[in-house]
Amino acid sequence: MSLRFAHPRRPDPRVVLLFAALALVPAPASAQTRAAPVPAKDTDAGRPPALRPGSASIVAVVNGDVISRSDVDNRRRLFAMSTGMPASPDVLDRLTPQVTRQLIDERLRLQELQRRHVIVQDGEIATAIREIEQRNGMPDGTLRRRLSADGVEFRTLIDQVRVQIGWGRVLRQVLGQQGEVSDADIKEQETLLKEQTGQQEFRIAEIFVPISDPAQADEARHFADTVIQQLRLGAPFPVVAAQFSQSQSALQGGDEGWVQPSQIDPAVLRVLQEMPPGAISNPIQVPGGLSIVTLRGKREIGRDPATMASVRQVFLPFAARLDPAAPTAQQQQVLEQARRISGSARSCEDIEAANKAAGANRPADPGELRVEGVAVPALRQLLATLPVGKASQPLVADDGVAVIMVCAREEKNLGVPGKQELSQRILSERVELASRQLMRDLQRRAVIDQRS
Repeated sequence: MSLRFAHPRRPDPRVVLLFAALALVPAPASAQTRAAPVPAKDTDAGRPPALRPGSASIVAVVNGDVISRSDVDNRRRLFAMSTGMPASPDVLDRLTPQVTRQLIDERLRLQELQRRHVIVQDGEIATAIREIEQRNGMPDGTLRRRLSADGVEFRTLIDQVRVQIGWGRVLRQVLGQQGEVSDADIKEQETLLKEQTGQQEFRIAEIFVPISDPAQADEARHFADTVIQQLRLGAPFPVVAAQFSQSQSALQGGDEGWVQPSQIDPAVLRVLQEMPPGAISNPIQVPGGLSIVTLRGKREIGRDPATMASVRQVFLPFAARLDPAAPTAQQQQVLEQARRISGSARSCEDIEAANKAAGANRPADPGELRVEGVAVPALRQLLATLPVGKASQPLVADDGVAVIMVCAREEKNLGVPGKQELSQRILSERVELASRQLMRDLQRRAVIDQRS
């Protein structure tokens, strides 16, 4: 991990839903918030992935648990699918060494979960997969369908997410009382930030590729180059990070939030200072491996004025995609319903009630929004100028009609983090350090038979 401490800010999926509902451009076909289904009946659910049928061809044995060629093939295809790479034999072969090592490390983590009796429920896995889809603008169930179409078992993704979630719980057990952040810890961070006011800080996301053996360095760099090539061709950074980053921010799509120069490895800092927002770095050598970073923004510490809006919305869905030249009778009825709501709503509570009556296809409260950060110009202008407490005119997208109301608008300085955010930063640092130390211990004690 290149950062001294990471403090992921998970992108709020409710914001994604608001943009899908209000954007005056085509929106995703579905953005409902039901859980991505996990098979209710799976005869293999209670046994380790390595012990399932079809694992006759052995790639590695980790403390007696088998990793099969089928396990490796499924994970290679999962990566190829998510990045848009062709699943040709030569491409898959290039991925094999790093995928195998990742599966070995995952097996060590799974064994530690089992030793500590850490249980991850199917519902938690479903929620995590749904959030991955939402962060990337995918309708629910998209990953399952794509995996099936590419010949990848959905259980491959489930197993991966299960270990990621469970490992976080293991680390909190390891931390014990260190998992509690004191007022003195927070005060120390507040003092440090005040001393750095006016200096530059960076919002970044990271993919960390570990190198536990110097003999593996060339293969790790080759893998990192492959990842970077696909990212620059348009592969979604959050999806790639969720699959292959070995830092604890993987489930947040690699998002590290805002970090200060004192928190960043010097090699990474030198690159960030030269990068424009939106760029993706080359592999950066850091202690323990390679870091791939993307820069999402720069600002001065303690100085980030912003206009924040509290918003409510009602969304009325169309039964079919809108053809503006030939709207259906149902679509015309939906538009008239939206006009009635726009004319009658007098408060944000009225909007919430209307959204509930309409079936709550989108959350009524998308969370506090930074007006300047809204990507759609028409929506940004609307949020900036709509009088507080006044319902908007119907906003038509190709999947439905929305009416919004600004409940409050306030100028804030987002460059000054609150106590909760500082506490999360400190805890994330401790969790990351504990993860690295525990993995080194597990690797040192493990009996691993890796076969060609």
